[in-house]
Amino acid sequence: MSSVPDGKKLVRSPSGLRMVPENGAFNSPFSLDEPQWVPDKECPRCMQCDTKFDFITRKHHCRRCGRCFCDKCCSKKVALPRMCFVDPVRQCAECSQVSHREMEFYDKQLKVLMGGGTFVVTLGSSDKSETMMCRLSNNHRYLFLDGESHFEVELSRISSMQVLTDGTSPGGGTSRASGMLLHYKPMGSQDSQQLRMEAAEDKKVASSWLAAMHKAAKLLYEARDQ
Repeated sequence: MSSVPDGKKLVRSPSGLRMVPENGAFNSPFSLDEPQWVPDKECPRCMQCDTKFDFITRKHHCRRCGRCFCDKCCSKKVALPRMCFVDPVRQCAECSQVSHREMEFYDKQLKVLMGGGTFVVTLGSSDKSETMMCRLSNNHRYLFLDGESHFEVELSRISSMQVLTDGTSPGGGTSRASGMLLHYKPMGSQDSQQLRMEAAEDKKVASSWLAAMHKAAKLLYEARDQ
């Protein structure tokens, strides 16, 4: 184990080299824990094709699900940023497909969320609204809202999130996202607060930000249910 800049450290696990926060409390809310590997003695055969393991046919563990497979069924090495691996790691066919789909979020949508969008924000049942820039923090743990005032929403304290649509779109296709309604518990409080965000000037940028946030919500809930 060795320390590196920016409050992170390199950790070597049986699955590979990982770059994790120095303080585990500051993990990204999208991150997943490494799975427990199925013990070798409990998997005499490949859990996909049922091939029997022997001196020639060796067993391999999928780094995402922890199950045992033969080389043919677990040959792909795919990036797995949700577990903070530095290099691509061995995954079974099913898990590698999931990880490939998630890479779009890490390659594109996270950048959109951190770039931010401009929204008209209404807090609770207030009749006052404020135009604010909303963006995801660099450590992925907070939504920062900046205008004449400033406040933060911790993603782990969001209980529900609903994307609002305008009901129309060019060419009569799918409705475009126009806002978001979320419920969260402010720090130090157990009472739920409502936050409503509606796209301000640049609706195209806001719509892209909302679509990325919708994907983020799916990963967030999946991580909670792990």
